[in-house]
Amino acid sequence: MILILAVIYIVFISLGLPDSLFGVSWPVVHTEFGVSESFASLYSIIISVSTGGVSFVSGRLIRKFGTSKVTFFSILLTAIGLVGISFSPNIVFMMLFSVIMGYGAGAIDTGLNNFVSLHYKAHHMNWLHCFWGVGVTLSPLIMSAFLGDDGSEWRKGYRVVALMQLAIALIVMFSLKKWGNIEKKEQQAESEEASGGSFFDIIRLKGVITSIVSLGFYCSMEFLLGTWGATYAVNVFAVSPDEAAKWVSLYYGGIMLGRMLAGFISMKTSDKALIRGGIIISLIGIIVFSLPLGKVSMLGFILIGIGFGPVFPSVLHSVPERFGNTYSADITGFHMGGAYAIGFGVQLIYGYVASWTTFAITPFVLVALCIGLWSLNEITLKKVRKG
Repeated sequence: MILILAVIYIVFISLGLPDSLFGVSWPVVHTEFGVSESFASLYSIIISVSTGGVSFVSGRLIRKFGTSKVTFFSILLTAIGLVGISFSPNIVFMMLFSVIMGYGAGAIDTGLNNFVSLHYKAHHMNWLHCFWGVGVTLSPLIMSAFLGDDGSEWRKGYRVVALMQLAIALIVMFSLKKWGNIEKKEQQAESEEASGGSFFDIIRLKGVITSIVSLGFYCSMEFLLGTWGATYAVNVFAVSPDEAAKWVSLYYGGIMLGRMLAGFISMKTSDKALIRGGIIISLIGIIVFSLPLGKVSMLGFILIGIGFGPVFPSVLHSVPERFGNTYSADITGFHMGGAYAIGFGVQLIYGYVASWTTFAITPFVLVALCIGLWSLNEITLKKVRKG
């Protein structure tokens, strides 16, 4: 179990590596491909459909093939997608390869989050997502090294990250045998208990829908800042694309720090308390983000990230506690698929509205989403009688 856990920690780095590349490179990419800034929202819908779609069926894939094999092949898919993007001659090819990358990311996410929620304590879930933060913080720094003044070398940033993904895939491949005994027992239990569950049986469980939507509001905020944070900094604070990329990296660094701290705190408190505390801290960060302090306001990036840190992993880790073990893989997949769909949908609306009006609306949108997240989380707790 210790060796498998170490491998999972490494794989969580691979999960984060591709996630922030698009947002920090988009101010340059959209110019090269001759499309508007707002096209990023439509592009993100493609990722949403592919990533979210796989998440909805990941429970069945995991039961059939096992978490380890699904993880290995999914990492390969993300690497292929990244390489394809780096050679894309136009936005159409970039979107096609992003679909491949999205399929890989969705399957890894669901499989590992369910596996950890069933077999490990809450502090591991937070620390594992902290390692996602390592990947998502590292990739903007890698990309910023290739953006320079004119941003002409952005393709090399994607290729470097693809090579890192392939190295992690090899680590998983060499560890496949170690997963055997655990996965055999897991698959037997799931086939006995969950073979008869349907989509409608699962979503009718008390609190499942409100829990999914609450996570969707969280993803809306995280994706919005990840995709549009650099564009916001360039437009509102008039900084260069490479400097904006570094600010977004600090935002993801805040998420990583928040999850590291939450791992220690979770030894003394519950998932419920971590979620509530994270929402409050992120709201304070959004307020700082909105103050008219020039570049100093961008320090809100870091505070928002720290608040975001424990929310996502704590919601996923609480799935078996809230809804039982029987359909945990399916419910985890529904959470991720539904949350991604909501998150990217909000991005689509935000991107067009901000492009038509002003990116200065960003803090107000974030406040509204944060309040919605708090409200729906409390409704969910009431429904499952854990409040």
